[in-house]
Amino acid sequence: MKNAANALLNRVEFPVLLAGLVIAGCLWGFEELMEVARATTPHAFDTEILLAFRQPGQPGVPIGPLWLEGAMRDITSLGSSAVLVLITAATIVYLLLIRRPATALLVFVAVAGGQVLSSLLKLGVDRPRPELVSHLVNETSLSFPSGHAMLSAVTYLTLGSLAASFLPGRVTKIYVLSLAVLTTLLVGVSRIYLGVHWPSDVLAGWCAGFTWAMLCWLAARALQRGADGA
Repeated sequence: MKNAANALLNRVEFPVLLAGLVIAGCLWGFEELMEVARATTPHAFDTEILLAFRQPGQPGVPIGPLWLEGAMRDITSLGSSAVLVLITAATIVYLLLIRRPATALLVFVAVAGGQVLSSLLKLGVDRPRPELVSHLVNETSLSFPSGHAMLSAVTYLTLGSLAASFLPGRVTKIYVLSLAVLTTLLVGVSRIYLGVHWPSDVLAGWCAGFTWAMLCWLAARALQRGADGA
């Protein structure tokens, strides 16, 4: 029995095992956060963190120097639909030009599927935007999960893993993937700073986005292995 287990572990590559653990952890986290979002009153976790980004006693004044608010608006735009569609479209066109239609299709399915999933999740939970602090940007959609956080994770992680597969050397691969994760995290933090999302919205967006990105990566890996074996 022990030998069979060891043999199975040897056949399962570490990246695949890590992806499975990430998916399981994110699904558990999303379920817990969904309970927070459906509660009738805001959780102390949400209110305390949201107020920590405001001057004490002044919910309309964000912390930090004046330039920080502008910087957060710039960072949050990296997760906007317009920017993500532009980046995705440019990537797809490039992949078609170098005659990689299957990879182009994968990128389209990953990002478009993430957009559809985000919209469905928002409608399913139906959580309004926080009113505890003033909104520093205008938003009209529902709050849970954060679409910016989720779609940033889906887009940047998908493109980062794609780029890493073409790059030589472990250091460059780690750098690109780290940059994708950092961009995703900064976009999420900017949503809390701007007051348009509860922290649990952003965490749920990250959980959903990481899960979808990992599932797409596993699917692409399986298809690639199938093509190599054919």
